[in-house]
Amino acid sequence: MARILLGVSGGIAAYKALELARLATKAGHGLRVVMTPTAQRFVGPASFEGIVGAPVLTDEFERDPMRGAFPGDEPLAHDPIGHLEVVHNADAFLVAPASANTVAKLAAGICDSMLTTAFLACVAPRTVAPAMNDRMYADAATQSNLATLRERGVGVIEPDTGALASRGEYGTGRLPSPERLLAEIEAILPSAPAAWDGLRVLVTAGGTREPIDPVRFIGNRSSGRMGLALAAAAARRGADVTLIAANVSLPPPPGVRTVEVETTAELAAAVAAEFRAVHVLLMAAAPADFRAASPEAEKISREADPMRLALEPTEDILAGVAADRRADQTLVGFAAETGGSLERARSKLERKAVDAIVVNDVSRPDIGFDSTSNEVTIVERSGEHQVARASKEDIAEAILDRIEALRAKLTKQT
Repeated sequence: MARILLGVSGGIAAYKALELARLATKAGHGLRVVMTPTAQRFVGPASFEGIVGAPVLTDEFERDPMRGAFPGDEPLAHDPIGHLEVVHNADAFLVAPASANTVAKLAAGICDSMLTTAFLACVAPRTVAPAMNDRMYADAATQSNLATLRERGVGVIEPDTGALASRGEYGTGRLPSPERLLAEIEAILPSAPAAWDGLRVLVTAGGTREPIDPVRFIGNRSSGRMGLALAAAAARRGADVTLIAANVSLPPPPGVRTVEVETTAELAAAVAAEFRAVHVLLMAAAPADFRAASPEAEKISREADPMRLALEPTEDILAGVAADRRADQTLVGFAAETGGSLERARSKLERKAVDAIVVNDVSRPDIGFDSTSNEVTIVERSGEHQVARASKEDIAEAILDRIEALRAKLTKQT
């Protein structure tokens, strides 16, 4: 896996860097951490050292016991110049959080700490994740400094909008989640042969909305988390991924082309436009089963006569494209059930002519809509595969493992 150099500057968001280090280490990457003096006022080097298994670098004049090596690598026989050797060995350098002060120093080329000195000497892909108060982030000086870094080829991970560290304040300046930070840095790592290289994957996510009038709609509670996890997992395996997102408010994974839709008809049209070019379709979106037969052009008044809403069924998107599939395509449907009926799933498998149906019980609050966890049964013609409760990211990996097995059988048959 990759060697990632993580720079941590001063800010309350420094605590998120600990979880980022844990996730990156769990993913198999080797990490070294460099910290500014101010960062150590928020989180201690020992916490990082316990996670990554390597000493943290805090001073450019301090000897590095690992001599610039990353975990798993053999150190040099001599003592090199610390800030030069560690960046020489890095595949990527991420500064997260990047405070306004650190962003300004990096833009100006100031070298007054181990982090800033190493950043200037690094020729590997570099990325910063600014995190600060929204007024500091919006200030012209900060925006100019970020623009300067972009012009020099430094990646900038835009901050999230939400509650800030200052009590009662809300705005843009939050450090993104550790999961997103890891996905962003993995997207810029040097390419290596991957299991799904050459595969084109289409993933749908979210829930469609069918208008009743300009204000109201028929919809469902799907957040799109499962579909986004599948898209991210397929991209990590090297696939060329397109995500069709229906009313998803969560940010799409890095390196994934995204098409946004709202209604079932728009989703069907987008799937049809992309389907012929792909090898794998993961239909994780939750299309509305019904729509208003005659949506009103104006808002329906509450004072009007008792409203009678006539419904008509929407198209079966998966069955429609499956009827025109190629022999080398793998199609997977998803079924959100209340009670987890495997009989209905097996019926859908045959009726829709797909390769697998992933069933989950949305009546359970711990794995229902918008939960970060899931528990599924993957129904195939050859049998059923239970996947115990886990994060949706781990569930996505299990589903892709089954797709690999299905495609391996397909290769043998051809």
